[in-house]
Amino acid sequence: MVNRRPGCEHGMRILHRVKGARRPAAATSEPTMTIRIPPDLLGQCLVLAGPTASGKTELALEWAEATGAEIVAMDSMSLYRGMTIGTAKATPQEQARVPHHLLDILDPYQDFSVADYVEAAAAACKTIVAAGRVPLFAGGTGLYLRGLLRGVFDGPPADWDIRERLESEAAQQPRGWLWSQLEKTDPQSAGRLHPHDTRRLVRALEVHELTGRPLSEQQDQGPAADGVRPRQVLWLSPPRDWLYPRINRRVDEMVENGLVGEVQGLLQSDPSPGRTARQALGYKEIIDHLESRISLEEAVDTIKRHTRRFARKQTTWFRNLEECRELKLSGQERPEELLEHLVADSDPQRQ
Repeated sequence: MVNRRPGCEHGMRILHRVKGARRPAAATSEPTMTIRIPPDLLGQCLVLAGPTASGKTELALEWAEATGAEIVAMDSMSLYRGMTIGTAKATPQEQARVPHHLLDILDPYQDFSVADYVEAAAAACKTIVAAGRVPLFAGGTGLYLRGLLRGVFDGPPADWDIRERLESEAAQQPRGWLWSQLEKTDPQSAGRLHPHDTRRLVRALEVHELTGRPLSEQQDQGPAADGVRPRQVLWLSPPRDWLYPRINRRVDEMVENGLVGEVQGLLQSDPSPGRTARQALGYKEIIDHLESRISLEEAVDTIKRHTRRFARKQTTWFRNLEECRELKLSGQERPEELLEHLVADSDPQRQ
């Protein structure tokens, strides 16, 4: 099979929505909707999730080869061109083994919502199924996984005037002010967000201001019924004493392989990276180093610490989605053992 250029045929269809221009605010009376992958497509999908450095990439490749699948990336940063080393993106050799989708479909100055991702993923699934293949989602972005499984509230477009005003007001107030404001208008959303998660707190306040309704009320999508779920949704659950050394080694390898130079190139690009790309794990810390706020050694140590923390958050995401089945690892399993388990579980004749 010829390996198509990753993601282009469906990614380009929605890029007009994310070119970086400010979109007008939605009218208060404008209806919202839930974006979903059609049930007939979703029911044919396989999903392999897991925390960073848990071995998803190689296992997904072997599972895809064994089941006639094509891989759909489920990672919010591997969407971006030029962000390769820091995202541990599938290599050209790996992409040659199995066709990949939703890689390198955006420039770093562009934003991309969860709703945008679900739309692009639906288009990828349609293309894959039409070719007689199986869509296999592989990655670790919990918000994307939830959107795939349950759909996503497609709220009003970003209103950057509101966002900048809220961020400016928050900068003048004690830490935790944004959370306290949200707790007054949408206690359910406040209860599930960290008090320092500025981006999501601002979005929740923005949606309430634009629509007059709490975000939690509008995005209350529960688990899908059994008949409209993917064929298999598994997440890898390795022990921390096995995972954390792997994370540390991976960060060291990224630096050795040129992460600093990759970030320098992004900063010198025109347009320069947008908010989302600049805040990406691994990139934010190297930017701090390049802008002389911390040393390279401090940046590397911070990336390791933040990545370990991120892995814990990923585990929480997967554990809280009842559609996901935990696949506990010891770290000593042979690849062929894991593959045999995955293939048996994903065989519709054995369901």
